[in-house]
Amino acid sequence: MVDQKDLITLEKGEKIDHFLLIRKCESKQTKANKPYLYLELGDTSQTITANIWENFDNLLKSIKAGDVAKVQGSMDDYQGNPQIKVFSIRKAKPEEKITPEDFLPKSKKDLGEMKKEFKTRVEKISNPFLNQLLKNIFSNDNFEKFIKSPAGKSWHHSYLHGLLEHTLEIIKICDLMCDIHPEINRDLLICGAMLHDFGKTEELGSNVSFDYTDKGKLLGHIVIASMIVNEETKKIPGFPEDLKNLLLHLILSHQGKLEFATPVVPKTLEAITLYQADELSAKVNAYKNVLSQNSNSENKWTKFISLAATDLYNHGLSSEVDNSINKSLFD
Repeated sequence: MVDQKDLITLEKGEKIDHFLLIRKCESKQTKANKPYLYLELGDTSQTITANIWENFDNLLKSIKAGDVAKVQGSMDDYQGNPQIKVFSIRKAKPEEKITPEDFLPKSKKDLGEMKKEFKTRVEKISNPFLNQLLKNIFSNDNFEKFIKSPAGKSWHHSYLHGLLEHTLEIIKICDLMCDIHPEINRDLLICGAMLHDFGKTEELGSNVSFDYTDKGKLLGHIVIASMIVNEETKKIPGFPEDLKNLLLHLILSHQGKLEFATPVVPKTLEAITLYQADELSAKVNAYKNVLSQNSNSENKWTKFISLAATDLYNHGLSSEVDNSINKSLFD
């Protein structure tokens, strides 16, 4: 990847001489029927719109969404939102060795450590049927697809390896709840945590915008995961019917409420634990991302976030600050 300043750090008027990923490329018209080329250009830090008003017919034939482009221009804004004023744009050349994946956001966690932790968690499942089921589903190709997938399109863990990171967070929360409440079946719950979002490997594409696949739009990740688990249990001789139903219930109910597109509400201790663990992991990650995008602003309050149904307050106190305060108080 070339060395260039992140888009999110650039001020209005600053020069742009960047390789950027074309996330959208569409021919549009104004209300007055004036044609223009609408672009969404981004790096790993931000995606910004750009409009080209003249002589774009040939350009439209040479670039498309998913291409990397060399863009020269400057930072501008329109109605308070950042926009790129494009002076020139061309598709990146093969010899420049810039790939679209260079521009996709990735988990900040160490991938090797996460893979190792996940495999260790599988080995800790003592129930032989659940252990075999997990090993069958997370086989070589499936595991590689799983670790690459995002956990969401835009709201939470929406980056490469995000599904693996999200799943490990939920496993840790569920494991803690099992320590607190020994009545919970640990093997069943942890297995459900590992499989609850597995359908996202087929629901979301690991492409330029993590768009929904046709199958994802038609079926959804809950149904996809349930179908996979149901089929895989048939391949394991003697897999108990009641254990299969309890596991499927975890997958089917993990979004908690019917209005959240879950087919059934949680009806077991394991199911309600998984739902709340999923909510906690997703919401903390999503809120953290919103706050980080607002970190350079002098305003401590973010704009209103519709999915959160509120604006968010960035108090600016890190855990290091908290620890130093505690140390000064009690030393």
